[in-house]
Amino acid sequence: IFSDVDTGTVTFLPLEENSDGKYQIKKCNIYQIQLTHIKDEEWSVSIVAPFPEDWFSDGIAYPKLAWLGNELLSRLAKWSVEQKPSEFKSTLSLISVAKYSKVYQDLKEKYREMVKVWPEVTDPEKFVYEDVAIAAYLLILWEEERKEKALTKKQSFVDLGCGNGLLVHILNNEGHSGRGIDVRRRKIWDMYGQETHLEESTIMPGDSHLFPDTDWLIGNHSDELTPWIPVIAARSSYSCCYFVLPCCFFDFHGKYSRRQSKKTQYREYLDFVAQVGFVCGFHVEEDCLRIPSTKRVCLIGKNRTYPPTECALIDKQITQYINNRQTCAVVTCDRRVGFNHKDHSDSVCKEADSELPENETDTAGTIWMPGFQPREKVEQIRNCASLPQDFVDDVVLNVANLLLNATPQKSCSNIHGGTTNTWNQGESLSLKEVAEHLNKETLKRLKSEYGGLQTLLKNNHQVFEVLNGRVHIRDWRKEKPSTKTKPEVKRRLSAEAFKTRLCWFFIHHPDGCSLPSESCPYAHGTEELRQSQIIKKKKYI
Repeated sequence: IFSDVDTGTVTFLPLEENSDGKYQIKKCNIYQIQLTHIKDEEWSVSIVAPFPEDWFSDGIAYPKLAWLGNELLSRLAKWSVEQKPSEFKSTLSLISVAKYSKVYQDLKEKYREMVKVWPEVTDPEKFVYEDVAIAAYLLILWEEERKEKALTKKQSFVDLGCGNGLLVHILNNEGHSGRGIDVRRRKIWDMYGQETHLEESTIMPGDSHLFPDTDWLIGNHSDELTPWIPVIAARSSYSCCYFVLPCCFFDFHGKYSRRQSKKTQYREYLDFVAQVGFVCGFHVEEDCLRIPSTKRVCLIGKNRTYPPTECALIDKQITQYINNRQTCAVVTCDRRVGFNHKDHSDSVCKEADSELPENETDTAGTIWMPGFQPREKVEQIRNCASLPQDFVDDVVLNVANLLLNATPQKSCSNIHGGTTNTWNQGESLSLKEVAEHLNKETLKRLKSEYGGLQTLLKNNHQVFEVLNGRVHIRDWRKEKPSTKTKPEVKRRLSAEAFKTRLCWFFIHHPDGCSLPSESCPYAHGTEELRQSQIIKKKKYI
């Protein structure tokens, strides 16, 4: 990136690594942002691409030119003049940016090979570099804590809801003893080796999941455990600290419900998690991480607001706060959850008084909130992809017949070989109207899937088009070929998929397919079917 203050220009030269490990400039994707003074207080900002006709876009590292011109340009103009104060702290405000940059680059180089061997279905670049960035942040944070508190030994940690375990792997490799716990084992765990300590276990907030010998608890996108982590840290020991990076919005008992309309949902949830930390007796600090995510605000509790002699008092305060946030259904059961939990804090903390009936002592003494729902061990696929094919085929056929037989019918004419071909396109109906014509059992089955009926119809892209909540029969004659040159990878995928599936219209539509066989990407009969090839995904950076 070349910045010229005198001329008001910033030029971006993309570098790509070749097979020899050398970098070359990708000339077709050079672009420049220009700031020009018009007169008085009037300025203009523009984006210039010297070779627009050769521009390459992969949707990952290289955006589309239309996005640069339409989206980015307007945002740059807006950001340049708005004086709206940010509701978040500036990035990396609690640590040295210079130290972070050095550590991050070192770790990125050290673990870059993980991107090439990533066995999970998730995007390797996002997850690898995000965990590298979080690890770099924690390493600097902990280094500065050792200086502040005159500690000689590197901090220990437990990552609750560790997921792919890469953060644990990096921290272990960098000399910090610790482990990760997650309800579900990942394939990549087997690649780390015995030096990385990962456990497959369900974490229930309670006395059986306290960590009195651990310095730090980590919650990196820990979902339903997020608000519990400050509580677990407070009750583990007086010296236990925590780091949470909230993502999905969960309360102690389930999904978080909004209470303030003047804040964004994200800001409101961060304030809630920070409040939990304050109630637990922590000085809560907030910072913004430099990671490829929209949820990048972390909350840190590393110092207490009370002396060790007040542990029991703070413990009762925590319990009361949790009780107050329970739903009415739980409160009416008169379960004063948590007052009887065993105190595993430092020896100066006394056991809290019991206010539970005798027959409830054992349950509440183990689990702080009966009814807490941990993440399921087996991740359910609920995007209609796991539905039986015969069930999907029946729904598709029923909906298609409903559209074709609706009145008034739409007929589209087209000329093939000199003769006029009238093809019934059917009528469009709203999703609600379509649902009203399906039986209760079918709807019940679809409601258990994310997106329900709409997801199933969109999955059957060959037959249906869903626009603005209305369902249409897809007319392939109207599918306009892209005027832009597709990237090589997309052209290859299209070619490999050609004629590998039967044409639904050829088999089921009363007028057959609207396209002649040579133009239809689907097979008109089994004799046209090609064997499906294994498509290898190739990443273009």
